[in-house]
Amino acid sequence: MSQPPAHRRQLVGVVVSDKMKKTVVVRVEQIKTHPRYGKQYRLSAKFKAHDEAGQYHLGDRVQIEETRPISAHKRWRIVKKLGLAGGSKS
Repeated sequence: MSQPPAHRRQLVGVVVSDKMKKTVVVRVEQIKTHPRYGKQYRLSAKFKAHDEAGQYHLGDRVQIEETRPISAHKRWRIVKKLGLAGGSKS
């Protein structure tokens, strides 16, 4: 009997580089609130994600999903395109 697929982390971010073959760099931002002072601040992290067909480009808003290691630094793959970073749907 096969096991059901494991729950994998999914994040939403913006493609900031598409210069590599089959790889894009996605910046994921989150806003946190300081526990004592209440000030909100912005954190960002960049992830290398697998793009087999090369169909995602600079400025695309995408959803990425954690996966098995594909290369030394690549552990994410793109699930789908959500639109452009400016907010308009495409």
